Amino acid sequence: MAREFGVTLQSGADPASFARLAEDAGFDYLACGEHLAFHGPTTNAFVSLAFAAAATSRIKLVSAVTLLPLYQPVVAAKLAASLDVVSGERFTLGVGVGGEYPGEFEAAGVPVGQRGARTDEALDVVDRLLTGADSYSGPFTTFSGVTIAPRPSRRTPFWIAGRRPAALRRAARWGDAWLPYLRTPEQVAAGRAEIDAYARADGGPRWSGRTALFAFATVDRDGDRARAMAAERVGRTYQQDFAAFADKYLVAGTPGECVARLREYLAVGVDVVIFRIACPRREADTMLRLIADEVLPELR
Repeated sequence: MAREFGVTLQSGADPASFARLAEDAGFDYLACGEHLAFHGPTTNAFVSLAFAAAATSRIKLVSAVTLLPLYQPVVAAKLAASLDVVSGERFTLGVGVGGEYPGEFEAAGVPVGQRGARTDEALDVVDRLLTGADSYSGPFTTFSGVTIAPRPSRRTPFWIAGRRPAALRRAARWGDAWLPYLRTPEQVAAGRAEIDAYARADGGPRWSGRTALFAFATVDRDGDRARAMAAERVGRTYQQDFAAFADKYLVAGTPGECVARLREYLAVGVDVVIFRIACPRREADTMLRLIADEVLPELR
């Protein structure tokens, strides 16, 4: 399968114009994450990607990620099916458990300690509803005589995010792809091997070994400026000092330096790279074009 590349919707950007920019620049995916509440503003992924879908015709759309335990699973299935249908079957449901900001779970009335179990059940519910089931009985969700319509003619892909063993088992069971983030190439290789082992033992029908790296990236002619900016922006997102981790976990530097780093990930089996451009909004469009013009051609 050919290598593919995507970019996340920039915070503060008009989703339609940014989606068109990404599509025109040759990216394969537009991604959008979400939080109910977080350290900075985030929109809802389903809403933003639907808006982007209406403004584009080719680029694929992925929620990276939907915090599935915060959703009633039948509602999540309806949203996923609707977005896949109205976008012309361009949508991929990226799923994470969250938990780094417990306050949003408390606000939603969901015990943060149940997020893993709720995610596992919700994936089962969504998958069944999107393939025609009309009933379910589980610890958190029970219904009968309910169908989702319209729904896509294909099986909506699931990308499963996470780094812990439970997330890797979840990827083996439910994932069309694994979505790692803040991992070194060596850690990605180890995670892929662990998922493959889980898949051989008790895997689901979706797992094919595909890996989509979520890469916090800052590309600039001045490599030192790029690394400092990346550390500052990601540190602000996660409320910690990232200066010591920039070279290890982030893709930051000149175009040539970023190409070299990304080749290390591609060498261990990464198939898709989703760039989370870590820079001020005023620089994002220019940086997107720099990635499209000087990074992607060296990697395709």
